[in-house]
Amino acid sequence: MDFALTEAQQALHDAVARICAGFDDAYWLAADRGHRFPVEFHQAMARDGWLGICMPERVGGAGLGVTEAAIMMQAVAQSGAAMSGASAIHMNIFGPMPVVVHGSEAQQDRMLPPLIAGTEKACFAVTEPNTGLDTTQLKTFAERRGDGYVVHGQKVWISTAQVADRVLLLARTTPLEQVKKRSEGLSLFYTKLDRSKVQVREIPKMGRHAVDSNELFIDGLEVPLEDRIGAEGQGFAYILHGMNPERILVAAEAVGIGHAAIARASAYAKERVVFGRPIGRNQAIQHPLAQCWMQLEAARLMVMQAAWRYDQGLDCGAEANAAKYLAGEAGFNACQQAVMTLGGYGYAQEFHLERLLRESLIPRIAPVSPQLVLCYIAERVLGLPRSY
Repeated sequence: MDFALTEAQQALHDAVARICAGFDDAYWLAADRGHRFPVEFHQAMARDGWLGICMPERVGGAGLGVTEAAIMMQAVAQSGAAMSGASAIHMNIFGPMPVVVHGSEAQQDRMLPPLIAGTEKACFAVTEPNTGLDTTQLKTFAERRGDGYVVHGQKVWISTAQVADRVLLLARTTPLEQVKKRSEGLSLFYTKLDRSKVQVREIPKMGRHAVDSNELFIDGLEVPLEDRIGAEGQGFAYILHGMNPERILVAAEAVGIGHAAIARASAYAKERVVFGRPIGRNQAIQHPLAQCWMQLEAARLMVMQAAWRYDQGLDCGAEANAAKYLAGEAGFNACQQAVMTLGGYGYAQEFHLERLLRESLIPRIAPVSPQLVLCYIAERVLGLPRSY
């Protein structure tokens, strides 16, 4: 049993950290204030090939695992980029997994290289306003017409849709009342985001202003048959290949944000002198920060366990959900404690902790709520009766 990074994994971490060092706190604060997508950061990661970290080598990817992706995403978030940096690129990792696993070679050759090169961006359109996490109740419908489909419906909380060229879209192709199981009759498409047929409306929100969140209003989007991933009606099963990696990566990002906050708070506590002594000498400052560090490291180990199991082809649902829960809580607690360490200065934008705190709420809320994670563990691990 070895908990250390391999030499190759450490080299990966260091290489990503060097890229991130070129984008300081001032860059991310300006992107947040200006509501501007971090194009320069996205392109820097693309130039060094990191956008294809989990994609097949055959199409220009690195062919590495979710473990390596988690290491990368923690490094990105921990640099101070937080969710503004992480959300700009992590769709490239978990989003295309259904294409990697279930797409034909022709689809992979057509769809993946532009994502790896950074010449195209994609968004992930599953969630709907009135269905929440009950994915089987999706109302967006793709009607078969000739050699393709015509899609009508609505999606919500779709990140990067303002800048995306393509959309990974889950839609119902068989009415719910005509299927034997609720999870059947949903199909997955990866297609052009035709803005003449899709209205993209940005949602004003609390944080992560550099990366947009949107409602999509789809009215007659034409999707060619060759843009359907796998068999018709099996889309729900396909997106499951992206759900556990998404939870793992979001958890890694939460750990990174938490460590970024604790590092800033600790540095401040060493320098801030009150009543003739640095406040970091006081146990009321020391102990909460130490506790946050321990919580973050415990969450990180669960992240790595979940990622290892995924890469080994083992079931990792419980571990991925647990990692997301533990890291989401630990990251938020660390940011909150860091702000309180600085007191009033923690509330000031120039110290960047208020930005980290706002963005730490994202992995706490999404892509699945803490309460549903608890329900999952209670049912699937402890064998308790389903509560919903």
